[in-house]
Amino acid sequence: MKNTAVIAIDLHRGHLDPEVATMPLPPAQCETVITANAEFFAACRRQGVSIIHLLTQYRNEGEILSNPAWRKRADDPDATRKNVARHNLRGMPGVKVIPRLWDDSDVLIDTKKRYDCFVGTDLEFVLRMMRVERLWMTGVNTNSCVLATSMDASCRDYDVTIVSDCVDTMDGPEFHTSALQIFERAFGHVKRSSELTN
Repeated sequence: MKNTAVIAIDLHRGHLDPEVATMPLPPAQCETVITANAEFFAACRRQGVSIIHLLTQYRNEGEILSNPAWRKRADDPDATRKNVARHNLRGMPGVKVIPRLWDDSDVLIDTKKRYDCFVGTDLEFVLRMMRVERLWMTGVNTNSCVLATSMDASCRDYDVTIVSDCVDTMDGPEFHTSALQIFERAFGHVKRSSELTN
C-alpha cells in the first residue's frame, strides 16, 4: 500500500520474552501481542507495507536515569517500571526484536531512548526517505511509547492509526483503554488490524 508504514514499537524480548524480560507484559499477553503482530505484519508485507521496528537500547544506566520521572520509578518497589534502570542496556538479551516478528525486509532503528520514537532517532529521516504519509502503530506500551509516538506523529501531520489488537501495556487494561480513547478523541484513528489489511 503506497505511502504507508507500520511503526512497530518495542516488540522486543525485554517486554515480550518472560525468560529475559526486565519490564514484561504478563505471559499470556506476551503471546497474544506476538501472535497478533505476526499475523498483521505478514498481511502488511503481502500488500507492500513496510515494517519499521523501533527498539529501545541504552549505553548505560545514566542514559535512563537522566529522566527524573524514571529515577522516581526506579526507587518505587511497587511501580510497574521499577526495573527501568536495568531495562534494555546494550548487550542484554532483551535488546532484540522477537524473532517471529522480524523479516530481513524490515527496517530497524535501535537508538530509541525515550517514549517518543521521534526523539533522538532518525525515524523522521527514514519516513521522509520512504515518502510515508500514513502510519499504523503497533507495540508496547499502549499508554507510554505507543501513545507518545502516535501523538507526536499526528502533530507532525502524519495520518496515524493505532492498531488496537496489536498493542498492549504492562500497566493494566484501564490504561490501555484510556490511551486508545485519548488518541482517538483528538489525534487520529484506532482500528483493529483486520480493518486495515482486508
